Parts: sequence; C-alpha cells; structure tokens
Amino acid sequence: MTGEATKHLPLEDLHSAASARFGAFAGWSMPLTYPAGVMKEHLHTREHAGLFDISHMKLFEVGGPGAADLLDRACPIEAGALEISQSKYTFFLSEAAGIIDDLIVTRLGDNRFMVVANAGNAVEDEKHLRALAADFDAKVDPLDRVFLAIQGPDAWAALSRAGIETGSLLFMHGVEPRPNWFMSRSGYTGEDGFEIGLPEADARDLVAKLLQDERVQWIGLAARDSLRLEAGLCLHGQDLTPEIDPASAGLMWAVPKEVRASGGFIGADALRSILERGPSQKRVGLKPDGRQPVRAGAALFDADGNPAGHVTSGGFGPSTGHPVAMGYVNTALAKRGTRLFADVRGTKIPIDIVSLPFTPHRYRKG
Repeated sequence: MTGEATKHLPLEDLHSAASARFGAFAGWSMPLTYPAGVMKEHLHTREHAGLFDISHMKLFEVGGPGAADLLDRACPIEAGALEISQSKYTFFLSEAAGIIDDLIVTRLGDNRFMVVANAGNAVEDEKHLRALAADFDAKVDPLDRVFLAIQGPDAWAALSRAGIETGSLLFMHGVEPRPNWFMSRSGYTGEDGFEIGLPEADARDLVAKLLQDERVQWIGLAARDSLRLEAGLCLHGQDLTPEIDPASAGLMWAVPKEVRASGGFIGADALRSILERGPSQKRVGLKPDGRQPVRAGAALFDADGNPAGHVTSGGFGPSTGHPVAMGYVNTALAKRGTRLFADVRGTKIPIDIVSLPFTPHRYRKG
C-alpha cells in the first residue's frame, strides 16, 4: 500500500449514472465495464463507435525555443523534423535503454509540442521532463483536461453529427480545433478513432451529444484491454517496462534511422550496443490451443521443457473468437510457427508463435 488517495475522473458521475462497475487502475478509480458487458462493448467498438474516458492519462505542453532540442534529448526522436500537426510514437528511455514510458508527441507549432503520457507514469514523467528542461530554453506545462477517446468505424460520423468535423485529419496527426482543445486521430484499439483533450464543461456537452447517437456507447477499461491486445498494442507495465528495450519489444520502427545512428537521446549508447549484438529476447504474438486463455505471467517452455520466455498480456479475443496473447521469447525461438508450451497452474498448454496483430488495423492514413 502506498497510502496515496485514489484519484477520481472528473466525469465519474456520468459513469455512475451509466451503471459502470469501477475498479482500481494506476491509482485511479476507473469504469471497468458497463451493463452490456465486456464482450458486447468490445464488439460494439469494432462495429460502430466506443466512447472511452481516458482522463487518467496526462497531457503536457512543451514549448519554447529549446522545446525540440529538449524532446530530442528525452526521446529517440527528431522533434524538429515533424511537420506541424504530425504525431510520433516514441519513448522515455533509461541510460540502459529500458522503456520508462511510451508516449505520443505531436507538433502543434514551430516551438510547441503536445506530449501524451500513461497514467501510471505521469508523475515520474513530469519530474523527468522538468529535470531535463532545466538545461534547455523550454517550459513543461501539465494540462488540466478531460481526455476522451472515440474509436471505431462510425467514430468520425458520430463526431460530425456532434458538430466536430474530422475529415482532413489523418492517422497520427493532431490539431487544436477550438481554444483549449487538443484532438488527434489516434487510439488504442486498432480502429480508426480520435482522442480529444478538452475542458470539463466542453467535455460534458460533447459526451451528451455523442451519447444521443445510437452508434455510440460507453466502453470500459476491460474492453479497452482486449481491443488493444487483439491489435497487438503494448501496455506499459506489462509488455513494456524499464527492463525492456525498444529492440526487444519490436518497436525500432519508432526510432528514425538517423537517430539510431547519431542521436544524442538518453540511452543512445546502450541501444546502439543492443542493436549491434542483437537482443536476447523478442516480443511475439501467441495463440494458445483450445479455448482457455493464457494470462500474463505464465512461463513458456520449449518442446524439451527448457525455459523459453513468458507471457506479458493474455486473454480471449472477442473479435478473433479464440484466446490471444503476447510475450517475450528467446530470440532463437522467435519465429512464426514455433510451438511452445505455457504453464497454466501446472498444466502445459500448447501455444504457437503467430504474427501480430491478431486483427487488422483500420487506421485512416489517407
């Protein structure tokens, strides 16, 4: 127990009125499910539009003449090379190249950037960024915003009906459509969708308009997890940790080649060393035989009973119709089609390495 008080979402009363079941996550009281249940919430998002309250996540505005240089030091990124409104998936790394947090950075102007950080790391992320900012002509401002996500094939149409036009915005781009608003075409489900940070009064008005549309319904944290797992997306604290580097995680696509070669980001030397010798483990997709899910923490073994790795995320995929999982295995075994065995309460369940994602991404890239 940390003794820290549980944090509550600004719109908690709306979730209570919708009969949400709450649970603890990253120090917050979060809606886990609504009366429809996880399966229906998951499938509704895939088929129509799911509305998520992600206000536990944190938005930081980074500005000033040295803002791009600050971000280039903090992350393996070329912040100054981003186009205005372009977003980039990136990381805070330790000196050993471990992933302290994964983030999305959006360029809002010549010297202005928006950084979206994970809830469980928000406090440490702010300290980390502020400490680095002392060496640059830059300022870090945490923003007090409600943060909503609307995901699914009908998301754009539902926003349009609510008076928010999104037509020219493409995947991994963000804009400020109104004063004190930030909207990006991004998300955590594999579907086309949007994330919107806005003042509480505006958020209440937008939620009311969106929920008048039968295509939109509240979706809880449980379905958010099954959606992101089917999409092969990582959860920090499980699939990504300070002990895991981007090469092992299969995320080197997020690090520009020039930055890999000569970037001065924290952890650069360690990451180059890992790339030179090759990572000892790799993140893979895993499909268990049968219908029983294999959960995070399950140990993996090869055909001879030798330790082979471990599962970091696992559950049942409502869209795939079968169990899905991700984990890390020894690099020599990390080939599609390799059969391993997961230890589930003493029973060895056959589990095959498969390609990620389990469901195709449906982003609007233009």
